[in-house]
Amino acid sequence: MAKRPERDIEKTYPRHQFVAKLRRLADALEQGKAFTIQVAGERLHVPADAAFNIEHEREGNVDELELQLRWRRE
Repeated sequence: MAKRPERDIEKTYPRHQFVAKLRRLADALEQGKAFTIQVAGERLHVPADAAFNIEHEREGNVDELELQLRWRRE
């Protein structure tokens, strides 16, 4: 498998697109299925056994909530 370049991006989506992505993700998680998502032009295949967590950060008067999924590509 060819090595893929490192990537660290943050992409903002309109509310309706964000909601649609979350809804598809929630449906896949609930059904124990893999999930495919496109982020900033790259398609990602998230396996059904991905680990997920919720992270909360606060700096000054700004709060940030991150929903994270982690997995290893084979």
